[in-house]
Amino acid sequence: MAKKILIVDDSVSIRKSVSFVLSNEGFEVIEAEDGLDGLKKAEGQQCSLVITDINMPNMNGIDLIKSLRQSVAYKFTPIIALTTESQDDKMQEGKAAGATGWIVKPFTSEKLVAIVNKILG
Repeated sequence: MAKKILIVDDSVSIRKSVSFVLSNEGFEVIEAEDGLDGLKKAEGQQCSLVITDINMPNMNGIDLIKSLRQSVAYKFTPIIALTTESQDDKMQEGKAAGATGWIVKPFTSEKLVAIVNKILG
């Protein structure tokens, strides 16, 4: 059975490109447009990995990570922050919230696949 990956990003083009790349690798991809939508979609099922943007409307990625970490189902699920933020303080904030890793935009599909395979491998 394909592993489920939840992608949370307010940019349709980012969601579509990440979804396309990971679907081609055999993963089942669920898309969410912001943190609130991501939380709602995560609650209904168990995903093997969550990839979230940090700067989003309604609920940002840091708050989404904190909320997921409070849920028993997602306490130990890998969560990758995908963002244009490369400053150390944002990374520390993400790590403190419970992010497993960090991918800075723009990124290559090869890099994305390598990281996902490393985490889920």
